[in-house]
Amino acid sequence: MARGDFWDNAERAQTLVAELSSLKVAVEPAEKLDRDLSDLEELLELVDDPDDADSIAEITRDVQDARARLAELTTASMLSGPDDNRDVIFSIHPGAGGTDSCDWAGMLLRMFQRYFERRGWKTRTLDHQPNPEGGITTAVLRVSGTQVFGYLKSERGVHRLIRISPYDKSARRHTAFAAVDVLPEVEEGQIEIKDADLRIDTYRAGGAGGQHVNVTDSAVRITHLPTGIVVQCQNERSQHRNRDMAMKHLAARLSQFQRAQREKELAELYSEKGEISFGGQIRTYTLHPEQRVKDHRTNAETGNIQAVLDGEIDMFVEAYLRSRIGIDQ
Repeated sequence: MARGDFWDNAERAQTLVAELSSLKVAVEPAEKLDRDLSDLEELLELVDDPDDADSIAEITRDVQDARARLAELTTASMLSGPDDNRDVIFSIHPGAGGTDSCDWAGMLLRMFQRYFERRGWKTRTLDHQPNPEGGITTAVLRVSGTQVFGYLKSERGVHRLIRISPYDKSARRHTAFAAVDVLPEVEEGQIEIKDADLRIDTYRAGGAGGQHVNVTDSAVRITHLPTGIVVQCQNERSQHRNRDMAMKHLAARLSQFQRAQREKELAELYSEKGEISFGGQIRTYTLHPEQRVKDHRTNAETGNIQAVLDGEIDMFVEAYLRSRIGIDQ
């Protein structure tokens, strides 16, 4: 980067800057923790009086902070897969449960957006379709940052909600389902997509989004004819940008589709005919009669459901990552 001609190739330079940033995120926190622990040891040696309450309290706080940072570094060290540091195409779709499932999909979207903000990740909405009676019928976002896929792969699957339905006049308990899909972005040229295999339709974008919406046919829907995979984007300000983002989404879905074929198991989550309902849920969020969130893959659970719905899902993410490499809870 110190070379005089570094920025002559802007695209390559930006790639290297992003790579450096990723490496710093991995290395610098560990180096700082090491320095802080050395300082803490020196401070402990200077405390002569065991009854020095102020010093003991300060050291205790520092130890607790170091433990929390070590736990975060331990989680990050589990993310060494080939796709773990990739940005993702993140989508939510309601399943069985009617309006309740659409409302639940909207609640999940809010939960994950809070989680993204907490991690400092950037999001761009590619598609967002509100449901007239409440919630959403679909939401697709591009999420970018450090080790995004590594963390979010734990959330891919069906999420189940049990509650007293606000849409039921008899106030009965209902169960709703929504599916979360997380696709790692692929590098340009990694997936070959032939123009002859595509049907590209343009239409007038709908919903909120600024002056460009409902003025021109800027929204883009792309159908990959050999597989039947359909993607769309309507939230960018030009048809060209919508097409670019839709193609990124298509490439990610085709990569996952091809991987599933190689493993001879096409997950129902990626099939238009797959049913998002009871039996395949990864996590259940219960609001009635008790309040509890339980992950069925790891048995991690908590009664603080409001915190979870506000985006505090780290315990479930970490439990999943630990289970993948055989670390006991």
